Amino acid sequence: MSRAPRSVPSHARRKRVFAQAKGFRGRRKNTITSANAAVDRSLQHSYIGRKEKKRNFRALWIQRINAACRLYGVTYSRFISGLARAGIELDRKVLSDLAVHEPEAFKALVEQAKA
Repeated sequence: MSRAPRSVPSHARRKRVFAQAKGFRGRRKNTITSANAAVDRSLQHSYIGRKEKKRNFRALWIQRINAACRLYGVTYSRFISGLARAGIELDRKVLSDLAVHEPEAFKALVEQAKA
């Protein structure tokens, strides 16, 4: 039975890891053991970061809405509950965009939430 050469897949694996480790500093970019660990960790961080980004943006939108509401004498929670009672279904992303770019439209929403 002939011997199967194993170098091709292992070189391909190393090449893929080193490509992902490009830009790392020191031994982490050119030693396979260190690069494997660093790439694994970086992939975990990027996975977690994709979830955190959604949280951070929601928090930013809420802060913007709260700041805009307080200009008209309403707190964020009163504003959101007022919108729900008025039957207005706008998500926080759209509300914060209105608060920043269309203050007059946002003021009309605040008046409806107050009523």
